[in-house]
Amino acid sequence: MAKYLLLKHYRGAPAAVNDVPMDRWTPEEITAHVQYMQDFAARLESTGEFVDSQALSPEGTFVRYDGEGRPPVTDGPFAETKDLIAGWMVIDVESYERALELAAELSAAPGAGGKPIHEWLEVRPFLYAPPTITE
Repeated sequence: MAKYLLLKHYRGAPAAVNDVPMDRWTPEEITAHVQYMQDFAARLESTGEFVDSQALSPEGTFVRYDGEGRPPVTDGPFAETKDLIAGWMVIDVESYERALELAAELSAAPGAGGKPIHEWLEVRPFLYAPPTITE
């Protein structure tokens, strides 16, 4: 088994087929979208392939260590995850091909008008060991 991150983007990926921003969806469309995601996660939980999923709030701050005292905090000018990442799902599957299959199915969650979004999801494997450097 290998873990993969299925990453949902606000922007930065190619445009979805049903590319209506979520802030323009009706409450019923949002409910249908969330229900699809919950049903998808429940099905994967029953097969042992689900690890975790979270939607993210748009709020966020950059922080870094700066020696003694208060750490510096900034709200830019970097490309920030709060502007880019909508949420994620972590899966634990037998193969990369299975990860792609599940990501494709997840991208069909309904959006505006109840039609599938067909959004692009980023599929990233977890790094289990540091890369080996050979000369």
